[in-house]
Amino acid sequence: MLYPNLLQPLDLGFTSLRNRVLMGSMHTGLEEEKNGWKKLAVFYRERAKGGVGLIVTGGIAPDRAGWVAPFSARMSNQKHVRNHRTVTDAVHEEGGKICMQILHSGRYGFHPLVVAPSAIKSPISPFKPRALSSRGIQKTIRHFIRAAQLAKEAGYDGVEVMGSEGYLINQFIVRHTNKRTDDWGGSYANRIKFPLEIVRQIRAAVGENFIIIYRLSMLDLIPDGSTWEEVVTLAKAIEKAGASIINTGIGWHEARVPTIATSVPRGAFTWVTKKMMGEVSIPLITTNRINTPEKAEEILAQNAADMVSMARPFLADAYFITKAQTNKSYLINTCIACNQACLDHVFKNKTASCLVNPSACRETEFSIKPTVNPKKIAVVGAGPAGLSAAVTMAQRGHQIELFEASGEIGGQFNMAKKIPGKQEFHETIRYFREQIRQLSITLHLNTPFTPETQKRDNFDEIVLATGVTPRKLSIKGINHSSVLGYKDVLSDGKMVGQKVAIIGAGGIGFDVAEFLVEDHHASDYKHFSKEWGIDLEYREAGGLQTPNKITPKRSVYLLQRSKGKVGAKLGKTTGWIHRATLKKRGVQMLSEVTYEKITDEGLHVLLKGKPTVLEVDNIIICAGQVSNKDLESPLKAIGATVHIIGGADFAAELDAKRAIEQGMKLGIKI
Repeated sequence: MLYPNLLQPLDLGFTSLRNRVLMGSMHTGLEEEKNGWKKLAVFYRERAKGGVGLIVTGGIAPDRAGWVAPFSARMSNQKHVRNHRTVTDAVHEEGGKICMQILHSGRYGFHPLVVAPSAIKSPISPFKPRALSSRGIQKTIRHFIRAAQLAKEAGYDGVEVMGSEGYLINQFIVRHTNKRTDDWGGSYANRIKFPLEIVRQIRAAVGENFIIIYRLSMLDLIPDGSTWEEVVTLAKAIEKAGASIINTGIGWHEARVPTIATSVPRGAFTWVTKKMMGEVSIPLITTNRINTPEKAEEILAQNAADMVSMARPFLADAYFITKAQTNKSYLINTCIACNQACLDHVFKNKTASCLVNPSACRETEFSIKPTVNPKKIAVVGAGPAGLSAAVTMAQRGHQIELFEASGEIGGQFNMAKKIPGKQEFHETIRYFREQIRQLSITLHLNTPFTPETQKRDNFDEIVLATGVTPRKLSIKGINHSSVLGYKDVLSDGKMVGQKVAIIGAGGIGFDVAEFLVEDHHASDYKHFSKEWGIDLEYREAGGLQTPNKITPKRSVYLLQRSKGKVGAKLGKTTGWIHRATLKKRGVQMLSEVTYEKITDEGLHVLLKGKPTVLEVDNIIICAGQVSNKDLESPLKAIGATVHIIGGADFAAELDAKRAIEQGMKLGIKI
């Protein structure tokens, strides 16, 4: 067996899990959508069918005060039980097991009913919480117990008690948010009474043959967080209270340390779970940025945990485990941790999905069925849109020929993969390369497609996925030798001086800036921890220490015409990381810039109306793109049926999420 530790069953005494993989909790948005529970059942069915050992649902509130947002999913009455039964039945029909996560948001709730141990406003929510009274605390505990009992009635195999990430239970545990002076505050023994009572009373209410996972914040990453000694004390007490498994939680949502983004090295926080191994006798789960069976197997083989948790990887590929079991891990559609279609969607109250797998959470819409009318189709352009369309159509049974003018597939991903912290884009290119081979798609590299090609081969339909070309600017002196385009830097490797101005602060501008100033060996978790101030010795409460100072590699200006915060349109969950990364490296991010001219002196600009000369060696243009669809008219002129997708259709920003989704939709439609 290629993954003997990963695929080994886990005996919990009263039940057994078929492997050591937990599909970690993810809120999808289907929980609140009309007819969403049926869609959610299909979503979880696919993952159970794909072989995962144990599934944990997205967070379900035990009462209204615990909502993450108004009318979020909760478990408090029989109507809720009926909805959840749809999900549990689907999972059990595929031989899987599933636990419901009970999550009380506390002061993180985005609604006016929020409560907390103390009336201290969260930095990530606009509502100041009401401090729970002693009676309110007891009532909240009862609501947790009620939710667990109803979960059991709904057919769940267990529950996960969410005690980490800065939600209500976590808020009781640390001095940072618990300023109480009664029996629920003050000493550590008092502050952990809340989680212990919840676990103890759930166990008493549901009996012994029911899984209780406790999500323990092993590393808060905030000031006045728990010490390591306190974390161990709580873990032992949770075990004694009746938990079956302890899951690792890393960082509060308000922490200023990246924990799950692409820039976080794989398995970067496994060390803290390993530190807990041996302190308790029940199984421990480790988590965060584990996205391949190889990494998961390595972690388990090193006795760093008893199980591994992966959440987003099961958005990317429902059959992750099946492919590992059959020694076909090279066919896994790997999660690249971009957050663009999952977490960014959820935080905007949109249904989650996945950039590399648009069918995630939309399985009923994106059903890939065999065609009854096979066609011979040319796909022109092997970037994200073209690859997605070609693979989808080939899966349906069409005969596909893929034409790419350059010498490699991947399009814009070949630039993205060069950005420090975005190396995961290699995996998506690998996945599509394997799909081309598996589906017998004819690939023509270094082969432009022309009207003559169509006249010769007579394709039934043509898909133009020819991408974009950089937008040209009309600044005086734009042809100066100091001016480069982003492709010159990222694709062609042209030399760049020590002083640089980047025109355009969208996603590509930030990528170029990071390429120019960031170390390219940052995939090492020790290097990452030093930069972000993570104390690997855990000597300080919360696990924080002073970050290493970084000596800038270059002097860089990142410029935008518009008012407001530079990079404001970046992803909600990752934009702050990109801004912080550049700030650490001395990049000056300037808004309200008017570009006057380029001379030997440098870039002449108006900074909020004030004339300034930026004395730089190079000016790099990252000011958007225009669609490349010159082939459309000539092909239509000879009677060809043409479809346009991706950047060739719309080129406001480099948008792989939209491109891959559009490619899949067209592939299903043709």
